[in-house]
Amino acid sequence: MTNRKILSAIGDLFTTFGSAVAASRSVEAGRRPRADDLRKLGIDPAVFNRIGRF
Repeated sequence: MTNRKILSAIGDLFTTFGSAVAASRSVEAGRRPRADDLRKLGIDPAVFNRIGRF
């Protein structure tokens, strides 16, 4: 692996972790997470919006 690929992978890891934290905080606060954060986590925003409370 080249240095560029390694740094890119590390950057992607931080981006994914940041999206997970942002989505988690939104849900805990009772708000809908941003669609961009959900997409970065591999979650379809339209499907997420159909999830109800139980």
